[in-house]
Amino acid sequence: MTMGWPADDAKLGRVREAMAERDLDALVCRAPDNLLYLTNYWCMKGYDAVVFPREGDPTLVVIEPQLAEAERTAWTSEIRLFAGYDERDPRPPHLRAADLVVEVLRERDLSGRVGLELTQASQGSDRMVGEPTLLTQDVVATFEGAAREVVDASGLLAGVRALKTEQELERMRLANELAELGLEHVREHIRPGMKESEVGALFEGRVHAEGVGYQGRVEMARAFTLVWSGPGISTFTATGDRPVQEHEPTLMEIWVCADGYWTDLTKNFCPGTLSADYEELLELLLGVFGEAVAYAQPGASLAELDRLIRARIAEGGYPGQPSHPIAHGVGARAHEPPYAHQAGGGELSEGMVLAIEPGAYWEGGGGLRLEDDFLIGAGGAEKLGAWPDDFRVEAARPTARGASR
Repeated sequence: MTMGWPADDAKLGRVREAMAERDLDALVCRAPDNLLYLTNYWCMKGYDAVVFPREGDPTLVVIEPQLAEAERTAWTSEIRLFAGYDERDPRPPHLRAADLVVEVLRERDLSGRVGLELTQASQGSDRMVGEPTLLTQDVVATFEGAAREVVDASGLLAGVRALKTEQELERMRLANELAELGLEHVREHIRPGMKESEVGALFEGRVHAEGVGYQGRVEMARAFTLVWSGPGISTFTATGDRPVQEHEPTLMEIWVCADGYWTDLTKNFCPGTLSADYEELLELLLGVFGEAVAYAQPGASLAELDRLIRARIAEGGYPGQPSHPIAHGVGARAHEPPYAHQAGGGELSEGMVLAIEPGAYWEGGGGLRLEDDFLIGAGGAEKLGAWPDDFRVEAARPTARGASR
């Protein structure tokens, strides 16, 4: 199955411009999200690497069993292979990959200033099981021996990735469509008394089943969700076996990945009439959400966005909330720069995609969160998905596109 994404020259050109500004001869990347960003190859296990030169074609270093995958999907034609197991070399496979990277750097005379992901705070998941890939010290030492100077390129990568190209937006909209397929399936089947874990399984299973091969444009789709109902609604807790409540929300924290591009959403369902205390909380958060989205325009301060949301929630009777971040970037990871927090700086720029997520929670359990992904455009913020945030409005809810019956 070939999805046929052409090389995103706008994105790759922006990377090379940033490299020229920093006088970098090459980038060496191992994090699966950065490999995807630079080559369109989404690795299975995170052992692979790319040598991305400022001039000329990249070289992809790939574990042998994934050769066909790399040839089919990668934008770069030069692929070097390493063995997952080599009887002549008992070391772990990522060290054989590092040796190949060094070989490429020397062959192509890229031994001047080389950028590595030295301080990328979190890593993207691989294609198989979502395990993080970390840049270990032994690999760093190998690269240091091959270059005159090794510098940290994490900031460069974060900066260029924050501004999305048209292709990236198209791929993120596909992830949002798949989320809507799963949400429609939950809407049709959620019932009072069913376990939170059953709701999560409904959503995740539907996205995986419908998303693989979706419209001939998605090869691999996965969904991950945390589900809490009524008094079980909290933050930083796992889905449990608590029952779905009839007159209280069931909150779904949602991540959907379509070929390495993500959406980050929070959606709610209530099988019956919403209780009065939740009506009041929902009205508060809808107002806060609307004000935050209106504020999210090019040039707006990220620190002030955080301050605005928290101030409005405090004015509504919930000081110090929420405990989780209220806005962050989304793209080749579900959580990536920029982050809105009051200790940081930075402004919104046209082309960023920001997840905005105000929430408020009750002591002892219960509460609400709203969240959508927004493209920052010249005229303001554009919501990438179609699913409404006011979950009381049954008639207005869309039928997800492409859903099978």
